[in-house]
Amino acid sequence: MKSEVYSWRVSPELKMELQREARRRKISLAAVLDLAARDWLKRGGAETDDHEQQLRLRKAARKCLGILASGDARRAQNVRRAVRRRLAEPAWPLRLSPTAGPLEPG
Repeated sequence: MKSEVYSWRVSPELKMELQREARRRKISLAAVLDLAARDWLKRGGAETDDHEQQLRLRKAARKCLGILASGDARRAQNVRRAVRRRLAEPAWPLRLSPTAGPLEPG
């Protein structure tokens, strides 16, 4: 027996599609939502493995970040100033490319 209530807002288009699917299957809208939620969870749902997600985020970030090279032994103490100076420098020329993604070095 179901005893918990959960509600959320959907677009009118999504609501109509859900209702259409319920009519097609001859089941209630609640049953369609239950099936959809169970299927989503079965396929992995939200990322639950934080370690894996962190690895993916770091890999993606490495593509965007450079390194701060200097002979400054106090670099850790001066990193804020170095990063701000680096951000103020003009970036390499960028151009739009339909094949390699939205931005790539020119």
